[in-house]
Amino acid sequence: MRMKTLSAALLAAGVTAVGTAGAFDLTPSWLKHDKPAATRVAAAEPTTVPAAPVQQTYAPNYRAIVKQAGPAVVGVSVAGMHAVTAEEQGALPPGIEDDPFFRFFRGMPGFPGAQRGQRGNNGVPFRGMGSGFIISSDGLILTNAHVVREAKDVTVKLSDRREYTAKVLGVDPTTDIAVLKIDAKDLPTVRLGDARNLEVGDPVLAIGAPYGLEQTATQGIVSAKGRSLPGDTVVPFIQTDAAVNPGNSGGPLFDANGSVVGINAQIYSRSGGFQGLSFAIPINVALKVKDQIVATGKATHARLGVTVQDLTQPLADSFGLKRPDGALVSNVSPSSAAAAAGLKPGDVITEVNGQPIVRSGELSSAIGMLSPGERVKLQVVRDKQPREIDAKLGAAEPDQQVAEAAGPSQGGQLGLALRPLTAEERRAAKVEQGMVIENVDGPAARAGIEVGDVLLAINGKPVQSVDQVKSVLAGKPKSVALLVQREGEKIFVPVKLG
Repeated sequence: MRMKTLSAALLAAGVTAVGTAGAFDLTPSWLKHDKPAATRVAAAEPTTVPAAPVQQTYAPNYRAIVKQAGPAVVGVSVAGMHAVTAEEQGALPPGIEDDPFFRFFRGMPGFPGAQRGQRGNNGVPFRGMGSGFIISSDGLILTNAHVVREAKDVTVKLSDRREYTAKVLGVDPTTDIAVLKIDAKDLPTVRLGDARNLEVGDPVLAIGAPYGLEQTATQGIVSAKGRSLPGDTVVPFIQTDAAVNPGNSGGPLFDANGSVVGINAQIYSRSGGFQGLSFAIPINVALKVKDQIVATGKATHARLGVTVQDLTQPLADSFGLKRPDGALVSNVSPSSAAAAAGLKPGDVITEVNGQPIVRSGELSSAIGMLSPGERVKLQVVRDKQPREIDAKLGAAEPDQQVAEAAGPSQGGQLGLALRPLTAEERRAAKVEQGMVIENVDGPAARAGIEVGDVLLAINGKPVQSVDQVKSVLAGKPKSVALLVQREGEKIFVPVKLG
């Protein structure tokens, strides 16, 4: 189970059943419950119109779900060699290896360089365990990519204790999906659902092997949908409060009807164990990746080539938007699909192929699940005017993000002292225009602008002189959006003036 710190979780928070009349109901009878009539709420002389009562239903039949789906949930054991990094070894001061004190304690757990004597040329041996589930009776299994990363040997253990050597058909680090195959027939399988039908508050059930404890079931509710997490911008995670711990990675998340709607993948924790936040990859994402891996042995993802950030209300005001909805483009990569289509820093992308974009993570998910070479129609707000831009998507390399998310900075009328960039500074910063910030106070300082930042644009207008800044301020805006470059990174910072 991949773990991240709670502080990172707080930064990420807030980022990121269709029926047919006359359709056949395939839900097993033992999973059905009769729905009682809505409870009537009595109130004496209400001062306001009461809300409609919530329809009450019975709790899901978790016992039946585990009985039906449990045999298709497997344990995944891995073994291999891990290349130890310098950080994992522990930084050693010069000459310490000649110290007799060091030689005495060397190799003890927790002592700097403890693994150095074990490493050898091929790394350190490791063993690990995760979970998975069978999706076809001939032995096709889904799990997490990080479960089988660096693994030389992969063993799958069924619920009846039979064990098989598994072949890794392919992994996709971008979505953290791996597909395994075992040589077997007539295996039990899970029933696949549709994560798009989930709503916040719906009950869910997780089955896996936390800490190696096989066939462990835990339950909770959907806490949020479409979460965009740091380093995982493509996946719109399902957030739940179902207890998930190391060893649950790759296991299924079931809805109340016993259908798989997600793959448990990550937790946020300060302790290393479950603390109320777990995240699952939607099954729709996993199946699309699975199809590519089965067909070609790998998965590909489209790349637009922009860095984006969430809008705040001050930024929305600066760009002429009523609501802080959309993905604000803070940088466009040279020679990218975005550059070829004419996207610019300061553009706000509000739709992709008719799909509304409310947060920047939704843009990353929408683009990342498309294929290189596909054309997309982007609805964009530029200079406070809507326009449509057509783009032909490129291919993302394994280490590239399809649309990186940039976090907002924390922390005259504007409060800036500016000077033009020298030719040498322009070459070093790799920019063609801009002004160096030599002093900062007032509103800009409160917004987090720092001495040494390079001011590239104000309210989407490129800055080459102080007069250009003054011309924007002459309109007496209540807030402005400054595009600054700091240590090679570009980001929009909203500055309140009123």
